[in-house]
Amino acid sequence: MRDILLVEDYQPRSELVVPEHHVARARFPAVDAHNHLTHAGMPTPDPGDLIREMDYVNVATIVNLSGGTGDALQRNLARFDQAYPGRFVTFCNVDWTGVGTPGWTEGAVARLEADVKAGARGLKVFKELGLRIRDQAGRLVLPDDPRLADLWEAAGALGVPVLIHTADPVAFFRPLDRFNERWDELHEHPDWHFYGPEFPAFEELIESLYRLIETHPKTTFITAHVGCYPENLGFVSQMLDRYPNLYTDISARIAELGRAPYSARQWFLRYPERILFGTDVTPSAAQYQTYFRALETADEYFPYDPDSPIPSQGRWCIYGLYLPDDVLRAVYQGNARRVLRV
Repeated sequence: MRDILLVEDYQPRSELVVPEHHVARARFPAVDAHNHLTHAGMPTPDPGDLIREMDYVNVATIVNLSGGTGDALQRNLARFDQAYPGRFVTFCNVDWTGVGTPGWTEGAVARLEADVKAGARGLKVFKELGLRIRDQAGRLVLPDDPRLADLWEAAGALGVPVLIHTADPVAFFRPLDRFNERWDELHEHPDWHFYGPEFPAFEELIESLYRLIETHPKTTFITAHVGCYPENLGFVSQMLDRYPNLYTDISARIAELGRAPYSARQWFLRYPERILFGTDVTPSAAQYQTYFRALETADEYFPYDPDSPIPSQGRWCIYGLYLPDDVLRAVYQGNARRVLRV
């Protein structure tokens, strides 16, 4: 008689014995260019406590992408950026209420101008654009919708980057069956499953994103999560070659980069001036140190999620990329300081 084991209960422990290197601090002062300190529904950290944690792991600055707009933005700027100059940078966001109605675009541009004047250092666009944002007629609004064009042009004219997240991991758009490599994650978060007639295909969203970047060459775009397509570094490389106004961050995707270490290392070496360090995780020493280990060491087959017995994204381990100092310096801080002016 065979023993029965449910897949969600299966937690194998590797017996592999290989060298391990704990990286307590980033080799160079790091700018976490992708984080959410004031995201709705999440507790806001005390900035003083957070700075002590940052100093411990050598993170110089955190970019808060959830600044909001209007009065909410000004409160967040006062609590973080103005109270601790140089340690925090805040982006503003778009209020999509009424998108597509007469006068909405002009109002959105005016709000962006006011937010930048108040101190916002960029515009963050969440993945809801393309997945959930609908106009008054009930139609999904995609990133390259011509009704939004003036907003992207305004960001370029104001000299602030647009950090945009479009789509999500490819597996989120596939059937939730025995072939889906993110089965655990999607069972834990069923609202992240975008497979069905109510959602566009992954490919449609990615095509819309890069049409947007092509249409607005005077605006600097930072794509979140390795070009929003970390499973295909060849495609991301083509986009970086094609669009000089494009940068990308590595936030929340060391699981993808670290399972393809040969390709990922060559990608970093090829585009050291176009990649920004970022995490998109609640700041903690353990999380940062895992990123540092992935970027700085040649360690083999180690877990990318220090806080979970079942890996949070896929059931695999990762390998370190042992990046050279010049690449680390650019990715950790140089590119963010240049693009974000921090």
